[in-house]
Amino acid sequence: MDQIRNLRWAVDAANDTACRLLRLPTIRAEFPDIASAATKDQMTYRGFLAELLIAECDDRARRRSERRIKAAGFPREKSLRSFDFDANPNIDPATIHTLASCEWIKKSQPLCLIGDSGTGKSQMLIALGTEAAMKGYRVRYTLATKLVNELVEAADEKQLYKTIARYGRVDLLCIDELGYMELDRHGAELLFQVLTEREEKNSVAIDSNESFGGCAKTFTDPRLCAAIVDRLTFNGTIIETGTDSYRLASPRAQAERAPAERPRSCVMRR
Repeated sequence: MDQIRNLRWAVDAANDTACRLLRLPTIRAEFPDIASAATKDQMTYRGFLAELLIAECDDRARRRSERRIKAAGFPREKSLRSFDFDANPNIDPATIHTLASCEWIKKSQPLCLIGDSGTGKSQMLIALGTEAAMKGYRVRYTLATKLVNELVEAADEKQLYKTIARYGRVDLLCIDELGYMELDRHGAELLFQVLTEREEKNSVAIDSNESFGGCAKTFTDPRLCAAIVDRLTFNGTIIETGTDSYRLASPRAQAERAPAERPRSCVMRR
């Protein structure tokens, strides 16, 4: 019995050392449980090996997804599963689930989410960006004003080419809150260079509270405005999220229900 126990200890030690050298942390961690299950289920050697390799591959895929999501720089976690489609009937679930397949990113097509504040634009932008990262695409999220400020600073420091190239390499660039602030001609020109770098090579997804007819408020130069809109819409998908804020709808509904739900004993009468 002691000889068998010592043999098992030696085998486990050898496996542990080999997993460390080969950088197989999941197999190293899960080997005892998988080995016990294999013995109990009378698994073949091939089946046992497959279980170990599948566990390692699945965990590596999970860790890669986590790294890509972290590298994207999303300000908060949002997923399509948490989006309340019933709260905003303007957004078609079938269209969103089609976008979640990421074929539009594979085809280097743009996506525009247009609507007022509180209609789910940013949440949808982050959720679709997260889906892309989980499917293996390189994603970068940024606020429009932050992107322009970074480009201006890069131009001043003679680093504009490197900065534009860095934004050009990712598979999907998510630009949030485009249209909330007016851009001067210089800022608009720098943004145009980023969009031109990515045109028909990599996808851009934006959300804006301004319709394309009102983009002149953001891009004051008419010709530059037209060129930017063309870059953002050519062969792309445009989703209008509407004007009714569902963030305000819930508090408003609660306020309207309050008088009807108030106990009679609280009603003052003269």
